[in-house]
Formats: sequence, C-alpha cells, structure tokens
Amino acid sequence: MRRIALKAYAKINWALDVIGKRSDGYHDVEMVMQSIDLCDIVVLMEKDNRVSIRCDMDGIPVDEANTAYRAAALIKERFGIAKGVEIELHKNIPVAAGMAGGSADAAAVLVGLNRMWGLNLHEKDLMALSGIIGSDVPFCVVGGTALARGRGEEITALPPAEGMWLVLVTPEQRVPTAEVYGRLDLSQVSVRPDIAGMMDSLQHRDFKGIARNMVNVLEGVTIELCPRINTVKDDIMRQGAVGCCMSGSGPTVYGLFEDEHAARKAYAALNRKYSQCFVAQTVSLGVQVVEEVF
Repeated sequence: MRRIALKAYAKINWALDVIGKRSDGYHDVEMVMQSIDLCDIVVLMEKDNRVSIRCDMDGIPVDEANTAYRAAALIKERFGIAKGVEIELHKNIPVAAGMAGGSADAAAVLVGLNRMWGLNLHEKDLMALSGIIGSDVPFCVVGGTALARGRGEEITALPPAEGMWLVLVTPEQRVPTAEVYGRLDLSQVSVRPDIAGMMDSLQHRDFKGIARNMVNVLEGVTIELCPRINTVKDDIMRQGAVGCCMSGSGPTVYGLFEDEHAARKAYAALNRKYSQCFVAQTVSLGVQVVEEVF
C-alpha cells in the first residue's frame, strides 16, 4: 500500500495590508508571510477510487467542505487519476485562527499526491493548482518567508527568516475570515504597515525594526468581534516580547522573542492562563515529507 506522511506547517503574517476590494468580491492584499514549525500531520494512503478523510479533531468537515478533500479531488480530476486516497488529518493548528491550518493541509495533499502518483509537477504548477483551492494555499506550498499580493496567491519568495522564536495564543472564540473582511472599512484604516521596511528588517534580523513594522490592518475589526485579543496582546508583551501582532484575520496573536530561552519562559507563564498557547520557531518551508512507503 502506498503511503506518505507530511508535516503541514502553519503560517503567521509579519505584516498585512488590504489595498482595496476587487470586482470578484475578494480583496487585494499585500502581506509578508512566514511559516512556523507548529504543524498538522497529514497522512495519505492510496485506496480504491474515492477520496475520504479521517480527522482526530471534532467538528472538522470530512467532505467537499474540507480544503484537503478538494485538493485531492482536484488532482484526480485534472490528471485523470483512477486511484483514490484516504487522508488522515492529525490536527495541531487551531481552526479558524488566522494560521492557515486548512490551507496547509491542502498544500500537503497536493505535494504528497504529486509524489505518490508520480505527476512530476513543478512548484509553479502546484502553485497554479493551489490557487484554485484557496488564497493561502499557494504560500503554504512554497512556505518560508514571502511577499504575497493579489488575493494572496501572488507569491514572491524572500530571504529566509528562519530560527526566530515566537509564542502564540489563540483565544477560544472563532472568528470567520469572511465576516472580518466584510466588516472592514478601508476609509477608517489610519495605520498601515511599511511592507518594504518589514522585508528589510527581516533580511537584517533587526528585531526592533520587525517589531515596529508588525501591523495588521484587520486587527481593529477582529478586536470588535473578539475583544479578548487586547488582553492577550498585553499579556504577551508583559512576558518580554519584542513585538506583538495578530496573524491573518485572527484571532491568534503572536509575540516575537529575542531567543528560545525567552520564548519558552514566556510560554510557561502564558500556558497557565490560555488553553491554546504554543511556542514555535520560524522555518523555511511550508510542507515537509516525513515518511514514504511506495
């Protein structure tokens, strides 16, 4: 039986700006994105002609509503694959939290099936397919550090900013991305990120510059829906973070720390208060194969 296991890495946004609303209903964005080593484990097992999903987290859809399912169905349809696949999702990334957990799983399915079924698709081919599934999936295929434009699918790789330590807290309240963007009034946005400044600071590992440019224009909207974000940010900063910001449409908040020791010390304190608290470091890839049996 053919089997492949992969790590699907979560992401944060170092900076997120929304440029305007498009005619197709999406928004044009400009974001600096980063993979982190918090990950789901995605296991693919070749089966008969169907796509099926099993997941160890309650409430996760196991049909076409799941991005991983849609990724497998798209590969089968596009390349005329008769075989099917059973997808096991072992979830560690919080759901609807601004860290692209579902997109990461879909990216892992694309990468894994490309290998399992010998499709020999190049990265650019996988990215083109992934854009059909969701806006964050192209970044999750590539991973690392990148500038994202368009609706998020136009990816430009940046020099890797790996090995930086973060502590993340996800409030229990889920915040739908569509609702956040639907409530966004760009005429009320007074502070926007310096995207070029963030890229320069990351390249030079200038922690003060990174912290200064950690701006997410969605944060104010999400705070209206989930006011506890303010408390989380204050708690993270009190533990010695260099800077703190919300990721994506939230509600996850992350703090940047000077080194592993500082991050783990902060995590130990915050983990006593918050049920969804993580310590992580930045990595240079979006998907990693950990086991293959062909």
